[in-house]
Amino acid sequence: MQGMMFPALHHLRPGVRPTLGATRAGGLARGYLSQENERRCRGLLEASTRRYRQEALAAAVLVTLCSVGGYPALLYTLRSSTLTGHHKGDVSFPGGKRDSSDQDVIATALRETQEELGLRLEAESVWGVMRPIPSGRGLTVAPVLANLGPLEYVCLNPNPQEVEDVFTIPLSHLLQAQNQGYTHFRHQGRYSHTLPVFLNGRYRVWGLTAIITDLTLELLAPSAYRRRTRPPSAR
Repeated sequence: MQGMMFPALHHLRPGVRPTLGATRAGGLARGYLSQENERRCRGLLEASTRRYRQEALAAAVLVTLCSVGGYPALLYTLRSSTLTGHHKGDVSFPGGKRDSSDQDVIATALRETQEELGLRLEAESVWGVMRPIPSGRGLTVAPVLANLGPLEYVCLNPNPQEVEDVFTIPLSHLLQAQNQGYTHFRHQGRYSHTLPVFLNGRYRVWGLTAIITDLTLELLAPSAYRRRTRPPSAR
């Protein structure tokens, strides 16, 4: 399969005209990938990174920051519908289960990203490890935050056996209230919990990927985003 340069990727939805609010949010969002914000985020993640690199967690995903035309975005994959298991056809970040050869969760996330997208990243691209989240299937997943840089200079080779689509969503879109939703769950007739969902993009972002997106936005943009749910804790 030939490499996929950015124009072949799907950035939000083709033909969607940005609103005035989106344009303003896009201008503000440019600073979220600045060196100053990177230093701030790395500092906030320093303790958790040190802790979780020492733990043999079952799985890790790479929370893939990037920029498109100078605007910050998150890169997602759509898992192949031919995969077995509960998560086939789901929106996700690249990642998977720990291999016995992986030194730590960062190694797991980087290896899985290379296997899924054909993208080799150096450890210097990693900002840190966010707190692990239970997947609901008995696995604890460590979100590893990294910056891919401008996608215009990135060449991807998605593995068709694992990845059906690759797309990005601008941070300015994710930060707009009209694109944020919540799913309320009940258990035995009573309210149980609420999870975030992100709407109006190419695909609906929900489940574990939405939880990690929620935590990422809170980290990157504390003055613009307020988390309204309490994510499940692995500890």
